[in-house]
Amino acid sequence: MRIDNIPFGTTDWLSVAPTTHKGDVGEATWRTQQFGDIRVRLVDYSPGYMADHWCRKGHIIFCVDGELVTDLDDGRSFTLKPGMSYQVADEDGAHRSHTDKGARLFIVD
Repeated sequence: MRIDNIPFGTTDWLSVAPTTHKGDVGEATWRTQQFGDIRVRLVDYSPGYMADHWCRKGHIIFCVDGELVTDLDDGRSFTLKPGMSYQVADEDGAHRSHTDKGARLFIVD
């Protein structure tokens, strides 16, 4: 990733309008900022959330609160808890996330 042409700025995430995205179960609320080709999001997953698709997009994900389980299409599974992160490149295996408790993530992709 190369970060170009983004002047210094701050984001008050609570002032960013949320959008709601339904999962197979539950929903995700995204607060999104776009900086050129870089999308930055604060995402809240409802308790019981299950993604409605297998994702192949690359991300850097930091768990702010709650707990998120990410399953990979090769059978591996990883659990993020507060203070943990993961990173994955575009097209580096499909992944799908779910949470029993709910979670808040900071995501760059």
